[in-house]
Amino acid sequence: MGKTQNNLDLPVYLFHQGNNSKAYEIMGSHKVPGTDQVVFRVWAPHATAVSVVGDFNDWDPYNLRMEKISDGIWEATAPDGAIEEYSAYKYAIEARDGRTIMKADPYGYHMETRPGTASKFYDIDDCYTWNDDEWLEHRASTRIYDMPVNIYEVHAGSWKVYEDGNLYSYRALADELVPYVADMGYTHIEFMPLSEYPFDGSWGYQVCGYYAATSRYGTPADLMYLIDKCHQNGIGVILDWVPAHFPKDAYGLFEFDGEPCYEYPDPRKGEHKTWGTKVFDFGKTEVQSFLVSNAHFWFDKYHIDGIRVDAVASMLYLNYDRKDGEWIPNANGGVENLEAVAFLQKLNESIFRERGDVMMIAEESTAWPNVSKPTSIGGLGFNFKWNMGWMNDVIRYFNLDGLSRKYNHDCLTFSFFYAFSENFVLPISHDEVVHGKGSLINKHPGDPSDPEQYAEKFAGVRSMLAYMYSHPGKKLLFMGSEFGQFSEWNYKSQLDWNLLEYDMHRKLQAYTRALNTFYKETPALWEIDYSWEGFEWIIPDDNANSVLAYKRKDQNDDVLYCLLNFTKVNREGYKMGCDDGVYEVVFDTDAPEFGGSGWSTGGKVESLDEPMHSQKACIALNIAGNSALFLKKVAEKDRTPKWSPEHSGSFAYPRT
Repeated sequence: MGKTQNNLDLPVYLFHQGNNSKAYEIMGSHKVPGTDQVVFRVWAPHATAVSVVGDFNDWDPYNLRMEKISDGIWEATAPDGAIEEYSAYKYAIEARDGRTIMKADPYGYHMETRPGTASKFYDIDDCYTWNDDEWLEHRASTRIYDMPVNIYEVHAGSWKVYEDGNLYSYRALADELVPYVADMGYTHIEFMPLSEYPFDGSWGYQVCGYYAATSRYGTPADLMYLIDKCHQNGIGVILDWVPAHFPKDAYGLFEFDGEPCYEYPDPRKGEHKTWGTKVFDFGKTEVQSFLVSNAHFWFDKYHIDGIRVDAVASMLYLNYDRKDGEWIPNANGGVENLEAVAFLQKLNESIFRERGDVMMIAEESTAWPNVSKPTSIGGLGFNFKWNMGWMNDVIRYFNLDGLSRKYNHDCLTFSFFYAFSENFVLPISHDEVVHGKGSLINKHPGDPSDPEQYAEKFAGVRSMLAYMYSHPGKKLLFMGSEFGQFSEWNYKSQLDWNLLEYDMHRKLQAYTRALNTFYKETPALWEIDYSWEGFEWIIPDDNANSVLAYKRKDQNDDVLYCLLNFTKVNREGYKMGCDDGVYEVVFDTDAPEFGGSGWSTGGKVESLDEPMHSQKACIALNIAGNSALFLKKVAEKDRTPKWSPEHSGSFAYPRT
């Protein structure tokens, strides 16, 4: 879309000020309106000369020389017809030390498929016609805080693959993944990073093409088709985004113009040794424009509904993964990266200034305060935060055998000391099913070769998910966990879909589908996620029996009673405090159709005239081991006096 120098002045000025949130409109490669010319612009402040080279000019560094149009921005225009769709190109950058460096376009919209490393010209503005107006209008008219959110986390390259090992394309995923997610009742898909990256084993977290949708699965238009299909099926899309670091691949951002450009120059601040990656210079204004624009880009061009910002803790702390002497204190002598804090605040302010209906989610693993609070009160400005503390406590708890759980009851209850301090997402993510941690079902004790213990593992997953879905906060579950994937996740192969040939795995999948549906249809589970107004303890302290009970409430004060038993011991006639009335079991995790025993109380039951747990009455229930019961009050107790044949002329209340 090229711009003349006259209308470049303001966007270039804003770019250098760190305030251009649409830098991709001027940087990179664009068609010049009304012509077949293509204009290229790149930021290389330390370069002595820059050329555009590619298959269109036999990679000749002297064919298309660039001119400096501002402090560090270079420009060249290719003649009519020289650049075609998918033409491969790079920038040949002459460094101050005399080297010529070949770099991909940091703002390029498309790239060669690995192991290729060149950018490809792609006209992203006219590549796809969207059909998601209805979805976008609905999104704009609702408050995400008050809506159900249960996210299915997906690694696009290993959800399914073809028999020959080839990866599914974006369009194949649209045809199979989208109907599956819709049928399972999830509200959103979160894709692990889809920006271009060279090494499959990084899972997408070592990005070299921040503006390029990875070509592993197709073209930008193909990804747009996938997202459009999601929206047409009522599914939101969240992308994993990685502004915390980038790899040292020679064609990428690393020492882009022969010297530290995008990264901090001092390795004590500019390198993550464990990851082998570089850290963005968050204080450099042009880097700010690059990253903030990139976030806007995915919303603008791909219509995504949210961003999950990876590894926020590594950005916030100067001593992150560094020993004493390996890091530089800030100006106040502290460990906080003040430049990163300011950048994150700028990022979120910029996004929410344009669109208040999206999700900005921080993967922040420490106790940094006010992550999901407005910047006006000192917060980072995200609107959601992954609850890593909840995740770690819960996984630790369910790893324990039944006898040990009563000594670790606080793993279930501690989260409520801070549950409403942030707007939380409760994740069971990919990080928890790799590197020897075991799959979700194998986090639960039991020998799968023993039929009884095998069934207990499935019951454990059902009870864990029931606790997760009834706990305040939005939800996220990694792919495969919904049907009991036994092996650890491996990015090199697809999920073990053959497990669905077995009864218990099919029933666990049916359970997850039913739980998702129940969650979405029960406002008490999501309307008031961030206040004590939506939650009330009934039984927080029965550690001896490993039982919890609480109420969830919606905005109309409708109440869902939740009773959960976390040992394999069946509890007969277990009493839970409640209001006076008639109750109905509306969801039973131990139902036979889910692989359970069907032993728990079902149907309707009346309360007893016995105050308990600070409630007016109580209800006696049979609850199976490793299960949960959800109940609703459906009627008042009939208190009409009844005639007693035993005493002529007398009346009696019905027995309870």
